[in-house]
Amino acid sequence: MRDCWRLVGRTARGAEAGPEPRRALKKAHLHIPIWEYNSTMSRAATNSDAFNAVAEPQRRAILRFLAPHERSVGDVAAALRLAQPSVSKHLRVLREVDLVRARRDGRRMLYRTNAGAIRPLHEWAGFFEHYWRKQLRRIKQRAESANKPRNTTT
Repeated sequence: MRDCWRLVGRTARGAEAGPEPRRALKKAHLHIPIWEYNSTMSRAATNSDAFNAVAEPQRRAILRFLAPHERSVGDVAAALRLAQPSVSKHLRVLREVDLVRARRDGRRMLYRTNAGAIRPLHEWAGFFEHYWRKQLRRIKQRAESANKPRNTTT
């Protein structure tokens, strides 16, 4: 971040007038992270609850992969083509919110999903599933009624 501002300061002060300094100035502004503009807005921690934990697509993939069987970190990493340290970090977050349980088997840690902790997610998503089924039924009924031949007498 400091390098970016230094570049802007040098460009604005030390360069001669012309199109090149402006281009450098604009380019420098593109690399400022959004949280620098709105520092009052905080983001919930990924380990604060199950909903924040499953917001990450890779964690959802890990949960799907662990659903049928207990697996080791290496198995998860190989199957999902992720780096082992990345999988370990994701599993740590999932363990902190109790979506995944771990047990030691010799030197290996085996992970499995915790169905009880997933239930609130399932129930919440179930509400929307019911809502969309109802909406799709209504759309289907309207489409079918629009396609029915109308009785016209001549």
